[in-house]
Amino acid sequence: MNSIIYRITGLMFLAVAITVFLLIYLANAQMTDLFQEYVTVQQMETHRNVMNYMNPGSQEQAVMMGISEQHFLTSVHQSLIWVGVALLVAGLAASYALARSITTPLRKLSTAAFEIERGNFAQKVPVASNDEVGSLALIFNSMAETLDNNSKLRQQFLANIAHELRTPLAVIQGHLEGMIDGIIEPNHKQLTSLHEEAVRLSRLIKDLKDLSLAEVRQLSLEVKAIAVNQTVEQAIYMLKPLADEKQIVIEQNLTQELPLITADSDRICQLFYNLVTNAIRYTASGGQVIISTELTKLEKKDWVKVTVADNGPGIDAADLPHVFDHFYRGEKSRDRKSGGTGLGLAIVKQLAEIHGGKVLVESTVGKGSTFYVLLPVKVHEKAIIFA
Repeated sequence: MNSIIYRITGLMFLAVAITVFLLIYLANAQMTDLFQEYVTVQQMETHRNVMNYMNPGSQEQAVMMGISEQHFLTSVHQSLIWVGVALLVAGLAASYALARSITTPLRKLSTAAFEIERGNFAQKVPVASNDEVGSLALIFNSMAETLDNNSKLRQQFLANIAHELRTPLAVIQGHLEGMIDGIIEPNHKQLTSLHEEAVRLSRLIKDLKDLSLAEVRQLSLEVKAIAVNQTVEQAIYMLKPLADEKQIVIEQNLTQELPLITADSDRICQLFYNLVTNAIRYTASGGQVIISTELTKLEKKDWVKVTVADNGPGIDAADLPHVFDHFYRGEKSRDRKSGGTGLGLAIVKQLAEIHGGKVLVESTVGKGSTFYVLLPVKVHEKAIIFA
C-alpha cells in the first residue's frame, strides 16, 4: 500500500465517500422531518375543516402518517442509498483513473532512470500531456539525451587522447629501441627528432590540462585591465617568423583608443596566438591573414571584437559546427602534415567563455575562414586572482 496510486485513490475515494454519506444522512433526516411536518399540516387542516363543520368547538387530535406516506419515504430513502452507492462507485473509478494518469508516467520515468543508473543513457519516455508530469518527461528526455551525448563525447575524447599520445610515444620508443639494439646510430639529427616529439608530447599534455581546467571553470586566472590591441600585437610578433616562412602577409586593422577589458593577459594572448597560428597553418604560401579590432554593441552590452580572417581553403559546412570540438579535423585521415594537436580551437572557445566572452566562425569553401572573438568591456581597478 505504499504505492502512490493507492494513496491517491484512497484519499480521493475517502473524500467522495464522506461527501456522499453526509449528503445521504442530511437528505434522509431533512426529508423525514419535513415530510412529517407537511403531512401533519395537511391532515390538521383537513381535520380542522371537518370538525369545524360537524362539531364546532371540538379539540384537535394528533395525526400520524399513513401507510402510503411511510411507503413513499421508504422508497425515497432507498433511492438515495442507491444514488450514494452509484456515486461511490463512480468516485472510486474516477479516483483510480486519475491516480493512474499521474503514476503511469512516473513509473515509466522511474524505469528509465533505473536504466540510466545502469549506464544505458539512450532512454526516452513518451510525453502524453502538457501538464507538470509532461514537463517532467520533457526535462528527463533532455537530460538523458545530454548524458548520452556526453558519454559518447567522453568515449571519443578518450579514444582521441590515446591516438594522439600513441604516435609520439611510439616514435620515441622505436628510436630508443633502435639505438639500444645498435640499429640506429645516435646522432644530432636523431636526438633532435626525439626532442621534437618530446616537446610535442609535452605541449599536448599541457593543452589537455588547460582545456580540462577551463571546461570546469577551475583554470587559474590573474585578472587585470589589459589593452586588447597590445595583446594582439604581441601574438602577431611571436608568430611573424612562422608567417614569413610561408610568405604569408599579416595585415593589421586595429581600432585605436579601444576601452580596456578585464582579463588574464597571458590567457588572452594564448587565445589570439592559437587563432593566428590556425590561420597561418591553413593558409597556403603567399596568402594573407587579416586581423582587426573594433568596439561593437551586442545584447545592450559593449564588446571588443577581434576578427581573424584568412584566404585559405575554408571549412566545409558539415564540419563548421565541430571546429571547436576536441581533436576534430576536417580531414578524416587525421593527416599530421598541417601540425597541431587538434586542441587549439577548443582552447580558444573555453578561454573566451571563461572570460565571459564568445567566439564565432564563418567560412566559405575556397574563400577562407573568419573567426570572431567577443570580449566584454568591464574594467576593475585592482587585479583579482581566481584559483
